[in-house]
Amino acid sequence: MNFLAHAYLSFNNPSFVIGNMIADFVKGKQVLQYPTAIQEGIRIHRAIDTFTDQHALTRKGRQFFKPSCGLYGAVFMDIVYDHFLARDLQRFTNEQLEQFSLSVYQLLESNAGDLPPVFLQVFYYMRTQNWLYNYRLTDGIYRTFNGITRRARYLEVPAAVPFAIFQNHYHELETCYQEFFPELEAFVRSI
Repeated sequence: MNFLAHAYLSFNNPSFVIGNMIADFVKGKQVLQYPTAIQEGIRIHRAIDTFTDQHALTRKGRQFFKPSCGLYGAVFMDIVYDHFLARDLQRFTNEQLEQFSLSVYQLLESNAGDLPPVFLQVFYYMRTQNWLYNYRLTDGIYRTFNGITRRARYLEVPAAVPFAIFQNHYHELETCYQEFFPELEAFVRSI
Protein backbone atom coordinates (compact mmCIF):
# COMPACT_ATOMS: atom_id res chain seq x y z
CA MET A 1 0.00 0.00 0.00
CA ASN A 2 1.07 3.53 -0.65
CA PHE A 3 0.29 6.84 1.09
CA LEU A 4 -3.41 7.09 0.25
CA ALA A 5 -4.24 3.61 1.50
CA HIS A 6 -2.22 4.10 4.68
CA ALA A 7 -4.02 7.36 5.42
CA TYR A 8 -7.42 5.83 4.63
CA LEU A 9 -6.75 2.76 6.76
CA SER A 10 -6.11 5.00 9.77
CA PHE A 11 -9.91 5.42 9.97
CA ASN A 12 -9.77 9.16 10.74
CA ASN A 13 -7.65 8.74 13.87
CA PRO A 14 -5.17 11.66 13.63
CA SER A 15 -2.37 9.90 15.53
CA PHE A 16 -2.77 6.79 13.40
CA VAL A 17 -2.67 8.92 10.22
CA ILE A 18 0.59 10.51 11.34
CA GLY A 19 2.14 7.18 12.30
CA ASN A 20 0.95 5.50 9.12
CA MET A 21 2.35 8.30 6.95
CA ILE A 22 5.79 8.52 8.60
CA ALA A 23 6.41 4.82 9.29
CA ASP A 24 8.83 4.24 6.39
CA PHE A 25 10.97 7.13 7.68
CA VAL A 26 11.19 5.92 11.28
CA LYS A 27 13.93 3.36 11.83
CA GLY A 28 14.64 1.07 14.78
CA LYS A 29 14.37 2.69 18.20
CA GLN A 30 13.40 6.05 16.71
CA VAL A 31 9.82 4.81 17.07
CA LEU A 32 10.14 5.33 20.83
CA GLN A 33 10.50 9.10 20.29
CA TYR A 34 6.81 9.29 19.37
CA PRO A 35 3.70 9.22 21.56
CA THR A 36 2.09 5.82 22.02
CA ALA A 37 -0.78 6.52 19.61
CA ILE A 38 1.63 7.49 16.81
CA GLN A 39 3.69 4.38 17.59
CA GLU A 40 0.47 2.42 17.09
CA GLY A 41 0.00 4.07 13.69
CA ILE A 42 3.54 3.03 12.76
CA ARG A 43 2.78 -0.54 13.89
CA ILE A 44 -0.43 -0.55 11.84
CA HIS A 45 1.50 0.66 8.78
CA ARG A 46 3.94 -2.21 9.12
CA ALA A 47 1.14 -4.75 9.61
CA ILE A 48 -0.59 -3.41 6.48
CA ASP A 49 2.63 -3.78 4.49
CA THR A 50 3.20 -7.33 5.69
CA PHE A 51 -0.39 -8.39 4.99
CA THR A 52 -0.28 -6.77 1.55
CA ASP A 53 3.10 -8.17 0.53
CA GLN A 54 2.17 -11.71 1.54
CA HIS A 55 -1.27 -11.75 -0.06
CA ALA A 56 -1.82 -13.97 -3.11
CA LEU A 57 -3.69 -11.24 -5.01
CA THR A 58 -0.81 -8.81 -4.56
CA ARG A 59 1.64 -11.43 -5.78
CA LYS A 60 -0.65 -12.04 -8.76
CA GLY A 61 -0.68 -8.35 -9.67
CA ARG A 62 3.09 -8.03 -9.22
CA GLN A 63 3.63 -10.78 -11.79
CA PHE A 64 2.61 -8.37 -14.56
CA PHE A 65 5.44 -6.02 -13.58
CA LYS A 66 8.08 -8.57 -12.61
CA PRO A 67 9.53 -9.45 -16.06
CA SER A 68 10.57 -5.87 -16.80
CA CYS A 69 10.68 -4.30 -13.33
CA GLY A 70 11.92 -7.11 -11.07
CA LEU A 71 11.46 -6.45 -7.38
CA TYR A 72 10.22 -2.93 -8.13
CA GLY A 73 6.97 -4.61 -9.17
CA ALA A 74 5.99 -4.43 -5.50
CA VAL A 75 6.39 -0.63 -5.52
CA PHE A 76 4.34 -0.27 -8.69
CA MET A 77 1.66 -2.55 -7.28
CA ASP A 78 1.35 -0.33 -4.19
CA ILE A 79 0.73 2.67 -6.46
CA VAL A 80 -1.81 0.67 -8.48
CA TYR A 81 -3.74 -0.14 -5.31
CA ASP A 82 -3.82 3.56 -4.40
CA HIS A 83 -5.13 4.37 -7.89
CA PHE A 84 -8.05 1.99 -7.53
CA LEU A 85 -8.74 3.12 -3.97
CA ALA A 86 -8.86 6.73 -5.19
CA ARG A 87 -11.40 5.69 -7.85
CA ASP A 88 -13.43 3.42 -5.54
CA LEU A 89 -16.81 5.14 -5.35
CA GLN A 90 -17.79 3.03 -2.33
CA ARG A 91 -15.03 4.82 -0.43
CA PHE A 92 -14.53 8.18 -2.18
CA THR A 93 -16.47 10.41 -4.51
CA ASN A 94 -14.30 12.92 -6.32
CA GLU A 95 -15.19 15.60 -3.77
CA GLN A 96 -14.64 13.28 -0.80
CA LEU A 97 -11.19 12.33 -2.06
CA GLU A 98 -10.33 15.98 -2.55
CA GLN A 99 -11.48 16.83 1.00
CA PHE A 100 -9.77 13.77 2.49
CA SER A 101 -6.49 14.67 0.79
CA LEU A 102 -6.65 18.24 2.08
CA SER A 103 -7.42 17.08 5.61
CA VAL A 104 -4.41 14.72 5.61
CA TYR A 105 -2.13 17.50 4.33
CA GLN A 106 -3.45 19.91 6.97
CA LEU A 107 -2.95 17.37 9.75
CA LEU A 108 0.62 16.67 8.68
CA GLU A 109 1.38 20.36 8.21
CA SER A 110 0.10 21.18 11.69
CA ASN A 111 2.40 18.50 13.14
CA ALA A 112 5.40 19.20 10.90
CA GLY A 113 7.66 20.08 13.84
CA ASP A 114 7.40 16.53 15.16
CA LEU A 115 7.84 14.67 11.85
CA PRO A 116 11.06 13.12 10.54
CA PRO A 117 13.06 15.56 8.35
CA VAL A 118 13.31 13.06 5.50
CA PHE A 119 9.54 12.61 5.52
CA LEU A 120 9.11 16.40 5.41
CA GLN A 121 11.12 16.50 2.19
CA VAL A 122 8.77 13.93 0.65
CA PHE A 123 5.75 15.65 2.16
CA TYR A 124 6.62 18.92 0.43
CA TYR A 125 6.19 17.21 -2.96
CA MET A 126 3.21 15.16 -1.79
CA ARG A 127 1.34 18.30 -0.79
CA THR A 128 2.41 20.65 -3.61
CA GLN A 129 1.76 18.01 -6.29
CA ASN A 130 -1.36 16.71 -4.49
CA TRP A 131 -0.31 13.07 -4.69
CA LEU A 132 -3.21 11.71 -2.66
CA TYR A 133 -5.81 13.14 -5.00
CA ASN A 134 -3.79 12.62 -8.19
CA TYR A 135 -3.54 8.86 -7.66
CA ARG A 136 -7.10 8.96 -9.05
CA LEU A 137 -5.86 10.15 -12.46
CA THR A 138 -3.95 8.06 -14.98
CA ASP A 139 -1.56 10.94 -15.65
CA GLY A 140 -1.01 11.12 -11.87
CA ILE A 141 -0.03 7.45 -11.97
CA TYR A 142 2.35 8.12 -14.85
CA ARG A 143 4.00 10.98 -12.90
CA THR A 144 4.31 8.73 -9.86
CA PHE A 145 5.84 5.92 -11.92
CA ASN A 146 8.19 8.45 -13.50
CA GLY A 147 9.35 9.60 -10.07
CA ILE A 148 10.00 6.01 -9.02
CA THR A 149 11.98 5.15 -12.14
CA ARG A 150 14.07 8.34 -11.83
CA ARG A 151 15.00 7.61 -8.21
CA ALA A 152 15.36 3.82 -8.43
CA ARG A 153 18.96 2.67 -8.21
CA TYR A 154 18.47 -0.77 -9.70
CA LEU A 155 15.73 -0.20 -12.25
CA GLU A 156 16.84 0.36 -15.82
CA VAL A 157 13.51 0.99 -17.53
CA PRO A 158 11.73 4.29 -18.21
CA ALA A 159 8.34 5.04 -16.64
CA ALA A 160 6.66 4.22 -19.95
CA VAL A 161 7.36 0.50 -19.38
CA PRO A 162 5.49 0.00 -16.06
CA PHE A 163 2.86 2.50 -17.19
CA ALA A 164 2.18 0.40 -20.32
CA ILE A 165 1.85 -2.67 -18.10
CA PHE A 166 -0.59 -0.75 -15.90
CA GLN A 167 -2.67 0.23 -18.94
CA ASN A 168 -2.50 -3.16 -20.67
CA HIS A 169 -3.54 -5.06 -17.54
CA TYR A 170 -5.82 -2.42 -16.07
CA HIS A 171 -8.87 -4.68 -15.65
CA GLU A 172 -6.89 -7.57 -14.16
CA LEU A 173 -5.19 -5.19 -11.72
CA GLU A 174 -8.55 -3.65 -10.82
CA THR A 175 -9.91 -7.12 -10.08
CA CYS A 176 -6.95 -7.77 -7.77
CA TYR A 177 -7.78 -4.54 -5.92
CA GLN A 178 -11.52 -5.26 -5.72
CA GLU A 179 -10.96 -8.70 -4.25
CA PHE A 180 -8.04 -7.73 -2.01
CA PHE A 181 -8.96 -4.40 -0.46
CA PRO A 182 -12.03 -5.53 1.54
CA GLU A 183 -9.86 -8.26 3.08
CA LEU A 184 -7.17 -5.72 3.95
CA GLU A 185 -9.69 -3.33 5.46
CA ALA A 186 -11.20 -6.09 7.59
CA PHE A 187 -7.71 -7.15 8.69
CA VAL A 188 -6.80 -3.62 9.80
CA ARG A 189 -10.07 -3.21 11.69
CA SER A 190 -9.30 -6.45 13.54
CA ILE A 191 -5.83 -5.49 14.82
